[in-house]
Amino acid sequence: MARAAFPQGSLAIRVRDRLAEVFADEPFADAFGVRGAPGLSPGVLSLVTVLQFAEDLTDRQAAAMAVRAIDWKYALGAELTDTGFDASVLSRFRTRLAGHGMERVVFDRLLEHCKDEGLVTAGGKQRTDSTHVISAVRDLNRLELAGESVRAALEALAVAAPAWLAGQVDVAEFAHRYGPRVDGWRMPSSQTKRDRLAQVFGQDALALCRAAWAPDAPGWIREVESVRLLRKILVQTYYLHTDTRGREVIKKRDADDEGVPPGQLRLASPYDPDARWAAKGEDLFWMGYKVHLTETCETPAEAEAEAGIPAAPNLITDVFTTDATVPDVKATAPVQQRHCQL
Repeated sequence: MARAAFPQGSLAIRVRDRLAEVFADEPFADAFGVRGAPGLSPGVLSLVTVLQFAEDLTDRQAAAMAVRAIDWKYALGAELTDTGFDASVLSRFRTRLAGHGMERVVFDRLLEHCKDEGLVTAGGKQRTDSTHVISAVRDLNRLELAGESVRAALEALAVAAPAWLAGQVDVAEFAHRYGPRVDGWRMPSSQTKRDRLAQVFGQDALALCRAAWAPDAPGWIREVESVRLLRKILVQTYYLHTDTRGREVIKKRDADDEGVPPGQLRLASPYDPDARWAAKGEDLFWMGYKVHLTETCETPAEAEAEAGIPAAPNLITDVFTTDATVPDVKATAPVQQRHCQL
């Protein structure tokens, strides 16, 4: 029925016909237990993930395609009456792969398949270049980051330790100040008032951190990720000093006077600790990551070109994600090292 519906074939059908052995369950055995109720096949979920990326679909759209698209059912080996799976399964599947270091399993198996088919050979030419990857979090300026980091810590502690939190802060006041997300559109336009607000954010962050790191505070409070990030953002955004009256004063750092951490170390979001601000060229600025892609770039020999022999397709042979601030030249050595081990 799938072939009748797609007489010219489709991507999903071709993947099943030619690459079915790439999407097997065995390579994922260490990440998926054998006890308990039977789960979905990790090989099938990896194939869904590949098709999802190829067709630029959301998790919900991909889950819907697995139910209503007959060529997808053919690729997944599903019956026509199969009702599919919940979209949240895909997110949990990716999380489990990342937690077990299996992000490259399917890619490496596909690369081995290409080598067996003679599409990738030793000694060939390759080129590596990078592109930006935007983090799925909101862009924040330094003032927004200072306030939002306090809000993130409060939200986490309100769930993890509500009784402890109520004994450390004025709940009503903090709820009024940090109830809605911290947004530059809601901040005062006056620079004097914005400076005062920055100081308030700093005082609240300092008070919360001192409470969390107090000797009588439960040790696990300090292990809450949002609390740890709040401490780091506090240090990178503010500094403490004593005024002429001997009072302790917290002040927002100035890049020219007190200095700020380098971009590689400076946190950009309380929700994504790995995202960084970076620039590529003169026109591209983003917050997120950088992915380095390596592909073959062989050109046919003169005799082959004259004989009309088509050139082999350019194939991606390595994918390497780094901090957004890592220069491209520092990514080539790891790529070459991995290829020498293949």
